[in-house]
Amino acid sequence: MLKPVILTVDDDPAVLQAVARDLRQQYGDRFRIVRADSGTSALDTTQQLKLRNEAIALFLVDQRMPQMSGVEFLEQASDIFPEAKRVLLTAYADTNAAIAAINTARLDYYLLKPWDPPQEKLYPALDDLLNDWQANFKPEFQGVKVISDRWSPQSHNIRDFLARNQIPYRWLDIETNPEAQKFLQYAGEKGNPCLPLVILPDGTKLVKPSITDIAGKVGLQTEAEKPFYDLAIIGGGPAGLAAAVYGASEGLRTVMIEKEAPGGQAGTSSRIENYLGFPVGLSGSDLARRGVTQAKRFGVEILTPLEATGIRIENNYRIITLSNGSEISCHALILAMGVAWRRLDVKGIDKFTGAGVYYGAAQTEAAACQNEEVYIVGGANSAGQAAMYFSKYASKVRMLVRGESLTKSMSQYLIDQIAGTPNIEVLPFHSVVEVKGSDKLEEIVVKDSQTGEVKTLAASSLFIFIGATPSTEWLGDLIQQDDRGFVKTGLDIEKTTPWQLQRDRFLLETNISGIFAVGDVRHGSVKRVASGVGEGSICVQFVHQHLANV
Repeated sequence: MLKPVILTVDDDPAVLQAVARDLRQQYGDRFRIVRADSGTSALDTTQQLKLRNEAIALFLVDQRMPQMSGVEFLEQASDIFPEAKRVLLTAYADTNAAIAAINTARLDYYLLKPWDPPQEKLYPALDDLLNDWQANFKPEFQGVKVISDRWSPQSHNIRDFLARNQIPYRWLDIETNPEAQKFLQYAGEKGNPCLPLVILPDGTKLVKPSITDIAGKVGLQTEAEKPFYDLAIIGGGPAGLAAAVYGASEGLRTVMIEKEAPGGQAGTSSRIENYLGFPVGLSGSDLARRGVTQAKRFGVEILTPLEATGIRIENNYRIITLSNGSEISCHALILAMGVAWRRLDVKGIDKFTGAGVYYGAAQTEAAACQNEEVYIVGGANSAGQAAMYFSKYASKVRMLVRGESLTKSMSQYLIDQIAGTPNIEVLPFHSVVEVKGSDKLEEIVVKDSQTGEVKTLAASSLFIFIGATPSTEWLGDLIQQDDRGFVKTGLDIEKTTPWQLQRDRFLLETNISGIFAVGDVRHGSVKRVASGVGEGSICVQFVHQHLANV
C-alpha cells in the first residue's frame, strides 16, 4: 500500500525546502512528503493524487501566496479530500485570516512562522492531527474505476470483462453517483464527456477503450512468449483449465488461449452447488480464480483476451493463427472452446443488447438492479442459479419458462430453493416475442402459449440463459463437426474418414491426429462442470501417448 501524502505548499522556494526537510525528517517513514510552489499547482497535484487512488493525510499551506491564497486553496482542496487535516502557515500579520479560516475553510490548526525549533513548534501539533486522521482513515479503493452510463453497451462489456478476469474495479454511474462527476472534473473531462472513461490505479485515463486496450494496461498476457509449445489449449473453461493444469504439472510446455476470460460459461455462474468437494457451493468466478492460480503455479501461459482464427497442419506441427495476427505452433492441440448462450431471436432484441438485455452477466449487473424487477429467460440450471442470485438484490424476479415447469431441465436442489424464495415467480408457458424501448429496454412483450394471451410488461432488465451454441465456426472443414457445430471425436467420427496412423483414434481425438476436443464443445458430452474437468484431465493422457510417437 502507498504511503499517505502530506502536501506542503509555499511560493518561497527556501521556505518550501525547509518545511519539506523538517516534515521528511519526522514523518518520512510513514508518509510521503509532496511539495508544490503555488496554490494552482497544488490543486492540480491534489486532483492527480485523487485519480491515482492515493490519500492525502494533511495539507500544510502558506497563507500569503500570489493568485491563490492558502485559505482559497484549502477551500477547494477540502472538497477533493474532505478528511485531510488542514494547517495554515501564517505570519503574525495574517493571524486574523487564519482565525476566520477556521470556519470558512474548516481549518484544523494554524502555525506561525518561523516554526523553529520544529520539535516544539511544529511536530506536537502535527502529531495530534495525523494520529487523529490515522484513527479514522479508510483506504481509497485501489483498483480500476469505470465511469459511465448504466445503459451503455460498451460500459457493460468493459465491466463484464473486468469482473470475469478477476480485475478489481469500481463502477460509478454518471446518472446517479455524484462522485462520478467529480472524477470527470479531476480527469479534465468537462462539458459533454466521452464515456465510458476508465481510470487505472496509476491515474492513466482511457477514453472509450477497447477490451484489448484495457487488457494490456491491467497486466493480462496477450502475446505468447514462445513460438512453439508441446501442448496448446484453445478455451479456458473448466475443461481447458483442467487440461492446462494436468499438462503443465506433467512437464508439458503449455499455453492456453482464451478469447474472453478463464472460466468460460461456467465462470459466469453465480453459484455452483453440486460440484464435488464444495459442500456449501462456490461461484463460477471463484472456481475460475482457483483454476487460473493452479495453472499459473505450474507454469501455464494464459493468453487473454485472444482468439484463435484458424488452424493448419504442417508435418507434425499444428499451427494456430491468432486474432492479433501472430501464430503459435504445437505438437498437440486441445479444443476446449465451450459454448455461448444462444441469441434470442425476437423483434428489437439486437438494439438493446447491453442496454437492458444481457446474456448471462448476472454478477456484473445484479447490484445495478437493486429494488427493481428482473426478468429471466430460461429454465435450466444457469437460469435458476441466476434467479437465486438476483433475488438478493431485486424486488421481484420473474422466470419466463417455455415449458410447463422446471422439472425437465433443472436440478431438484435449485427447484426447491426457488420454490422457497418468496420474491421469485416462475411463469410457465411464457416466452418473449418482442422487446421495446428508446435508447434502453423499457418493455417486453410476452406470450402465454397455453392461453394465447399476449401481455406488454414494463421491464428494464432482461437476462437470457437459453441454449448452447458451440464456438466452432472458425474451424471450417478441417475438423469434423455434427450438424449443430459440435466437434466429433473418437467413435463418433464417420467410419469413412481417412486415418493414416497405425494406432486407433483416441477416445477424445478428432478426425485430425493430435487434435483433441473436450468439454461442452464436444459432440455428445455431458454439459456439467465436473464432466468438463474430467475430460480435460483424461485428455492429457492421450496427449502423452500421441507425443510419444511424434
